[in-house]
Amino acid sequence: MRILIAEDDSTSRDFIFKFLKRYGECDMAVDGFEALDAYLISVKENQSYDLLCIDIMMPKFDGLKVLKAIRDIEIQRKISREKRAKIILTTALDKAHIAQNSSEFDYDAFISKPINTSKLIEILHDLGLI
Repeated sequence: MRILIAEDDSTSRDFIFKFLKRYGECDMAVDGFEALDAYLISVKENQSYDLLCIDIMMPKFDGLKVLKAIRDIEIQRKISREKRAKIILTTALDKAHIAQNSSEFDYDAFISKPINTSKLIEILHDLGLI
């Protein structure tokens, strides 16, 4: 499995990387622009990511904008719903804020920080990734 972790906080990024590397090859991005660049390169090289963990609050280009751009690219490339990347939003925000501000976005799951690894395993299992 190919995984992209987009997280501006180095502690969170390292934690997620150390946890997810047992499940696949992980790349990291420190902001939304790097995440979108990494995604575009993966598509161009026919090595698309299976999973993207995207922090909602990142500088320059936030996670919701990255999510929308990725989904738009998948639509343009006619990637079927079954084959598109699974996207988990990570956030320090509360659940109500996410539901209110991201309901129009097409993500697969979200997890609050600090990340509970049991919950993350449950999400990966529910998404059919492990």
